[in-house]
Amino acid sequence: RLRHAYGEYAGFLIGQTWSTFMDLDNLPETVDFNGPIGSPFSRRMMIRYTYGDPKAGIKYTVALENPEDGARMPNLVARYDHSFDWGAINVRVLAHEKRVGSESRRGTGFGIGGSYKLSGEDLLMGQWARVNGDYDMMYGSPGYSTDAAGRILFDKNDGVVLGWAHTFSPQLRSNVALGMNRAKRLNDADGNAVFGTRSLAQLHAGFIYSPMKNIELGAEYIHGRRKTFGPTVGGVVKAGETGTMSRIDMMGRYSF
Repeated sequence: RLRHAYGEYAGFLIGQTWSTFMDLDNLPETVDFNGPIGSPFSRRMMIRYTYGDPKAGIKYTVALENPEDGARMPNLVARYDHSFDWGAINVRVLAHEKRVGSESRRGTGFGIGGSYKLSGEDLLMGQWARVNGDYDMMYGSPGYSTDAAGRILFDKNDGVVLGWAHTFSPQLRSNVALGMNRAKRLNDADGNAVFGTRSLAQLHAGFIYSPMKNIELGAEYIHGRRKTFGPTVGGVVKAGETGTMSRIDMMGRYSF
């Protein structure tokens, strides 16, 4: 399937690529394609304009992006980036619409991110985002639902990603990433949580080795945990459940 197809000219970008709300600059590299939980992760059709001052290290970006899910209004994203000798920071805001039948509701998102160069071989990264009602703009969020009356209900989700990248040599690099997201409890008429997941967390630790030009081999260990909201019994909220997972991912990649 087509992942990226776009053209750029005089600051304008038209086509499909990563959403402007994603913080790719401060997203730790992982062998797992989806990356760590708790980060915006979405490809969108869009019209984007970027104005930058390379000497000052400043960049302003605004975009209209495909809303998906039957919405009539495009997603609006605005972003500010500032780079420094020691790293970089950014601030992002999002406005979106969700539509189910004749019902519609507007939602918002806000994010900040940054990086800090410990040395020429070590880079620390971090990002936080809060997104209401959009699962594409928050990896791990259930997004939205509807109640018996047809009203649209938004999951209010906070996501945090922390990462450390270390370069051993031009051929070998490693990454450690911790991703987390947490929902706020939203009850139905019976007092039970509308969305089941309370929190998700994932730890990634891996290496990527390049034995020759254009070829990369990678291996990564992932440990994850999920907690759920408990049911309401007799007006009392019970404790939820906890589950864990562990796996090893491996990859081979040829770039051209």
